[in-house]
Amino acid sequence: MIKKYLIERLGWIILFLFLQLFIILVSYFDPTIPLDPIVYIVFLSLIIFTIFLIIRYNKETKFYKSIEAWENNLDLTSISTPESPFEKIIENSVTNQTELLKQIASQNLMSLELEKDELLSWIHEVKTPLTAMRLMIDRLENETMKAHLIYEWLRIHLLLDQQLHQKRIPFIENDLYIENTDLKALIIKEIKDLQSWCIQKGIGFDLHIEVNEVLSDAKWLAFIIRQLLTNAIKYSEASDIIIKSYQKKEQTILEVEDFGRGIDLKDLPRIFDKGFTSTAKHQDNAATGMGLYLAKKVAKPLLINIDVHSKLGIGTTFTLIFPKRNQFLNITGM
Repeated sequence: MIKKYLIERLGWIILFLFLQLFIILVSYFDPTIPLDPIVYIVFLSLIIFTIFLIIRYNKETKFYKSIEAWENNLDLTSISTPESPFEKIIENSVTNQTELLKQIASQNLMSLELEKDELLSWIHEVKTPLTAMRLMIDRLENETMKAHLIYEWLRIHLLLDQQLHQKRIPFIENDLYIENTDLKALIIKEIKDLQSWCIQKGIGFDLHIEVNEVLSDAKWLAFIIRQLLTNAIKYSEASDIIIKSYQKKEQTILEVEDFGRGIDLKDLPRIFDKGFTSTAKHQDNAATGMGLYLAKKVAKPLLINIDVHSKLGIGTTFTLIFPKRNQFLNITGM
């Protein structure tokens, strides 16, 4: 510690000694200045300076000595005891917080599972009176009243179906069954289910199905096509919707083209976002902003890419690009 102290103040010590030596030299060469008194004064100055250094050393190094002693005590404590009481308190606190967060997360997961099961159960319960309602509507003789009621019934049915699939999407991997799917039969069934709505709006369909079979999950593929068809019908007036499938670079392509109001160019990047409807027709209360969002989510595990081209006021074309057959074979081992 003394050595460090002297080294840190070496510049000041050398300066003081140089000044004392300089005073002696001046008195030695100058006959008017008596040498003996000057030497005596320098000697006293050296004694005073030495005493000053000793006093300052004790004052300035006292704090640093206490720090060194504290560090040594810490080192000895860490060697003798693996954990200090403070470290144990922190470790126990972190462990307790982790366990508490795990319990909360587990409880929240159980609550979500219970809520999902209750909602799915409720949807299935509602389907029973809804089916009975459809049978009663079909018996009506007033065709105008019948058409209006079927349209409203269909809207409720589609909303319930969308809600049902939305709750199942997080567990879609457990529900997938990849098989050869009859694409034409699937499309015709979806069109038939939407027939009353199409008749009311004067919308027809023009089918050009060159590729009739795809490797996919029939139930979830039907859900995607249903969302595209309802979207096309909702935003179209009296016109035809063109549906065609063809082969391109070993991939099956399915296109759904309508001649409705189209999509604004600035809205195209956002149409698959959850809850997004439109900036041009923002007051449209019929739009939920969920259909295309859910279709995109379902398409991902099916390895289907959804592309869209649209011009405002002219129409929209949605394109489903199915994966190559070997992509599914590598995943499923079929």
